[in-house]
Amino acid sequence: MAQDVRSTAHFYTIRLKPHQDLKAELVAFAKVNRMKAAFVATCVGSLEQLNLRYANQQNGSQQLGHFEIVSLVGTFNENAAHLHLSVSDSTGQTFGGHLLDGNKVYTTAEIVIGELADVEFCKELDSTYGYQELKVKKRKD
Repeated sequence: MAQDVRSTAHFYTIRLKPHQDLKAELVAFAKVNRMKAAFVATCVGSLEQLNLRYANQQNGSQQLGHFEIVSLVGTFNENAAHLHLSVSDSTGQTFGGHLLDGNKVYTTAEIVIGELADVEFCKELDSTYGYQELKVKKRKD
């Protein structure tokens, strides 16, 4: 059965500028704001450098070019992030994967961030596949 942990939310809007690293800036924003349970509500923008890890692969794939951000989703906090990115290229072909460091903004990235005020995100070993997976706990502070 799914875990039911309710919380109120607060929202923030940020805009990243050219050459900023998408993932690093999100984690830095969470660190400055002491966020324990943040998520991406929406994101639009473009990238000049792409670094994704595709499904069931060990290593990332880096590309240079111009890419439109079609979707950015996931959870993060002041210590870590689990984010997935979809982009389209100049022909409209869309692809996506696990967001790694090294995704550089081309013109802009307009991001709405939500923060769950009453919980915190942690990682816990899940014996199903042996990965550290999301655990939601009531916030203590």
